[in-house]
Amino acid sequence: MMPQSPKPSCHEVIIGKWTPSDVDRLAGRVPGYGTVTNIINGGVECGKGFDANGADRIRFYKRYCDILGVSYGDHLYCYRRSLYIYIYIYIYIYIYIYIYIYYS
Repeated sequence: MMPQSPKPSCHEVIIGKWTPSDVDRLAGRVPGYGTVTNIINGGVECGKGFDANGADRIRFYKRYCDILGVSYGDHLYCYRRSLYIYIYIYIYIYIYIYIYIYYS
């Protein structure tokens, strides 16, 4: 249940207590089950287009939501979301380019 930086806590995401930063929104990480998947197994299932394992995970999630009588919520998929590691690479590249241009 504890967050592992830079990722938020799955618990906070699933109960609606997590608010994405501007960087998260730019990377397509918004509240919903897709972000939970990105936190748990993003390196395998997210940011690569359709993935059969991800589709299975969503199918099971929907099944248990139906059993419990709760809403699925929005943003179930993570097919087009950036992984947490990539956003930091982009930030470092941006900073490097900015420093190079500014100080050259």
